Amino acid sequence: MTSLQNSPTIHRTLLHNTFPQKLPTSRSPRRDAVSFTLKAAHEPSASLTSQDRQGRRQVIAIGTTAPLLFLINQHSNAFAAENKKGFLSVLDKKDGYSFLYPFGWQEVVIEGQDKVFKDVIEPLENVSVNVIPTGKQDITEFGSPQEVAETLIKKVLAPSNQKTKIIEAKEQDVEGKKYYQFEFIAKAPNYTRHALSTVSIGNGKFYTLTTGANERRWEKMKERLQTVVESFKIFDV
Repeated sequence: MTSLQNSPTIHRTLLHNTFPQKLPTSRSPRRDAVSFTLKAAHEPSASLTSQDRQGRRQVIAIGTTAPLLFLINQHSNAFAAENKKGFLSVLDKKDGYSFLYPFGWQEVVIEGQDKVFKDVIEPLENVSVNVIPTGKQDITEFGSPQEVAETLIKKVLAPSNQKTKIIEAKEQDVEGKKYYQFEFIAKAPNYTRHALSTVSIGNGKFYTLTTGANERRWEKMKERLQTVVESFKIFDV
C-alpha cells in the first residue's frame, strides 16, 4: 500500500479528477474524432432510362422522409456505437479498455484524462477514464479494496477540502481479471457528489474509471451509473 500512497506519478497524473472543473465548451480535435456523413440520393441524369429514373425517384422520395445518418470513425483506436438501450459504448483499442455511457452525454477534453463524457445540463453527471503506466502486475499488489479506495479518494479523486466517506469497497473477478470497485460521497460547501469508481491493472497500466452524480439526483441516476462502472473492461493489447 505504501507504493500507492507515495506514487508521485499517480498523484500528478490523476490530479485532474472528475469533480467539477471549468470544462471546455468546444471540442478539440482528437485521435478519436468522429465525423458525420449524411447519405442522400442525387437527381437522375439525362442519360438514365425511364425505368432508372423511376427507381431513382423512389430512392429520393424515401431519402427526403427518412435520411440515413452514419457515424464514420476516422481511426480504429476508439468508436462509439449503440450497444445497450439508452447507452453508447467506447472501445479503445490502443489502450485496451471499453465501457458504456448514457446516451446524450457529450465528450469533452480535459487535460490528464484519457476519456471524459458528461451531461451538458448536469455537469456532476459524468464519467472519466485515466490510464497511467505501472510496474505492478495485479491490483492486489497495492493493497485491499478498502486501502486503495481510501488512498485514491483522499489523494486523487476528491479535492483535499472536501469531506469524503467510503460507502462500500469490494473486489470483483471478471474473466480472470481483478477489479476493485468502490462507492463514495464527497461533500463540498454547496453540493455533495455521489460517485462510483473501478480500478484495475493490465498492459503495464493502472486504469481508473470514475462516474457519479449530484446527491440530489442519485436515486434517479444510480442504476445507470452502476451500469457504467460495471461495464468497464480492460483487454490485452
